[in-house]
Amino acid sequence: MRVLAYTGMRWGEATAGRVRRLDLMKRRIEVVHTAVEINGEMTYGTPKTHQCRSVPVPRSLGDALAEHVAGKAPDDLVFTTPRGDVMRNHNFRSRVFVPAAKQIGMPGLTPHDLRHTAASLAVQAGANVKAVQRMLGHASAAMTLDVYAGLFGDDLDAVADRLDAAAAAARADSLRTEAPKPDLLPLDFGGQHAS
Repeated sequence: MRVLAYTGMRWGEATAGRVRRLDLMKRRIEVVHTAVEINGEMTYGTPKTHQCRSVPVPRSLGDALAEHVAGKAPDDLVFTTPRGDVMRNHNFRSRVFVPAAKQIGMPGLTPHDLRHTAASLAVQAGANVKAVQRMLGHASAAMTLDVYAGLFGDDLDAVADRLDAAAAAARADSLRTEAPKPDLLPLDFGGQHAS
């Protein structure tokens, strides 16, 4: 659940992840496959946009992942059932996720909602729309903005504050800088003079 909430990976991407796709030194998870259940059988394919991507991993989550995969082989799944099988969304939701969501007072929460949590956390941490797009694996920044435009609204006040600070710094700098002395010659631009 923490991986979904902090990386924005889709359920199928997380459950298809292999140990060799973790680069915990660089704090990245390479998303190259997704697991989908079709007629009771697990099938592996490419991610939703058919694009592989590298997802950032917070340091605290990286430490937990390193402990979780200790002793696993490179081709082993990162997340499995207690018997070592691929995790199925329906089973996990009914047995683990729904009871946990109720216990914390959030009935109705879904694993996909944790993807939205990851986007919110990334924006609050200062990520721009392109970074969030890459993290979530959206086909375009426009799609990210369509889904998460409300998250970026607070950035407008921050942008205005930074512009005010930049303007104040420029004014202060111009007051500290002496005016050019009249004996300075104008710049020569190929036989034309500019001042």
